Amino acid sequence: MLPLTEREIRASFVNCSKGDAKRLPVPRDLEKRPWEDLDFFGWNDPTMPGRGYLVIPQGDELVGIALRYQTGKSGRAQMCTICLTTHGSGGVSLLTAAKIGEAGRRGDTIGTYMCTDLACPLYARNKRRPSAGNRYQENLTEQEKADRVVTNIAAFVAMLRS
Repeated sequence: MLPLTEREIRASFVNCSKGDAKRLPVPRDLEKRPWEDLDFFGWNDPTMPGRGYLVIPQGDELVGIALRYQTGKSGRAQMCTICLTTHGSGGVSLLTAAKIGEAGRRGDTIGTYMCTDLACPLYARNKRRPSAGNRYQENLTEQEKADRVVTNIAAFVAMLRS
C-alpha cells in the first residue's frame, strides 16, 4: 500500500458524513506506519472505545469505512474472518459498519468478525503475532495469506455497497 496523507484518509470515507470524517481522529504518526506491509490501513479511536476505521485501496480509489464494536472480552478464542488469525479473549470483535448510501441512512449495517486491532495485514505476513491463541498450520506462503486478506476485505466492502 502507498503511504496515505491525512487529507486522503478523510476524503475516503463512504459510510459517514463529511463532518464526521472531518472530526475523526487520524493517527499523527502516519510517516512511521509500515505501509509496504499493509493491504489496508486500520486503526482504533483512542478517544472513543468501540470505534475503529479502515481505509482500503480499491483500484484507483480509497474506501474509508467507519466501524463500531462492543468493548470487553468474550472469554474465548475466536478467529478473524479476514486474515484467519485466532486470538484469545478480546482479540477478535464483531465489527459493524453502516452500509453505503440510502441503505446506511436507513440504518442498515453489515458486520464481520475481525482482529480488534485491525492489523490483519501484519498477522498475514507474520509481522505481528496474537498475544494468545494458537495459529493453525497452513501450507500457504505469506504472499498467499496477504492475497487472502485482500480478497476477504474486498468482499466486506462489496457487502457495504449491496
